Amino acid sequence: MKRQVFAEFLGSLLLAAAVIGSGIMAERLAGGNAAVALLGNTFATVTILGVLIAMFAPVSGAHFNPAVTLVAYAQKKITMPEVVAYLLAQIAGCCAGAVLAHAMFELPLIQASSHARVGPSQWIAEIVATSGLILVAFTSPSAKDAAWRVPAWIAGAYWFTASTSFANPAITLGRSLTDTFSGIRPQDAPAFIVAQLLGAALGMLLLWALAEKLSVVEKAK
Repeated sequence: MKRQVFAEFLGSLLLAAAVIGSGIMAERLAGGNAAVALLGNTFATVTILGVLIAMFAPVSGAHFNPAVTLVAYAQKKITMPEVVAYLLAQIAGCCAGAVLAHAMFELPLIQASSHARVGPSQWIAEIVATSGLILVAFTSPSAKDAAWRVPAWIAGAYWFTASTSFANPAITLGRSLTDTFSGIRPQDAPAFIVAQLLGAALGMLLLWALAEKLSVVEKAK
């Protein structure tokens, strides 16, 4: 249990540091070109995510995301004590990742973001991004497949969703602590988190619908 929780903490820390740190680097190098900055932020995030899933999946399942953990619990894949420990580790890890990113770039360690992300379009985008993430993660037949499928979904969702696909309540909290490219105002974070949890619930419904359909097909054979 201690190894699992530490893996979730460390993976969440490195993921948040990658998201925030690459955003800082990309913005500095892009010369004001937001598209180039987002491209750099996307590339770093999804490559690190793939490595982290491959590395930590054998230890903890590589959730790094309360939405994933809650769906795993609903599917009876983990116990309630594991859920509580995972959620605390993920939140602490993502917040620590923000501090680490700031330290690497010689910025104030804790900041309140001023990056406004609010409105129905943003919330709908988070529902779509999170439901898709759940669907992709839980239909992956192995950790090896998840290590490329999940980053591929996130990479696409960075660009086709209005919110740039946070899809993770823990990293939303971490990103509220940075006033940089990847940040979100603290007052905007709760609505994002609600949308992400709704997206997780929708993802579960889609998983159930697909499972029912596959069951019918198998019986017909």
